[in-house]
Amino acid sequence: MTFRLRPKDPPARPLPTDAELDILAVLWRLGPSTVREVHAALHKQSGYTTTLKQMQLMTEKRLLKRSERFRSHVYEAGAPQEQTQKQIAGDLLRRAFGGSAKNLVLGALTAEPASKEELREIRQMLDEFEKGRGSR
Repeated sequence: MTFRLRPKDPPARPLPTDAELDILAVLWRLGPSTVREVHAALHKQSGYTTTLKQMQLMTEKRLLKRSERFRSHVYEAGAPQEQTQKQIAGDLLRRAFGGSAKNLVLGALTAEPASKEELREIRQMLDEFEKGRGSR
């Protein structure tokens, strides 16, 4: 009997910490940026070297991608914002809400009330989601 080795899927990206999410939010907003640009946008009291080290660690964790442009390292998010948000929401759903999407939504809406416009958009998205599931 022979066994074929399948190439292993790369490990899933770890969930970002709060500080890492701050950096990702800057990069999602600005697009590819240098450490100096990210550091300036963060408006934090920590030093430039702290931001640099954090971004280097995030690159090792595959949360960021790094390339070189004009002798400067340019960083960008390792995954689109929506993908990262989905990963965080799924983790929160499992850990804090026992897998209940209803409780997650209720928790979110009671913690931070939604405007009438946001509620209308949520209803519309739910209708579209339900139609999409029914056509499978």
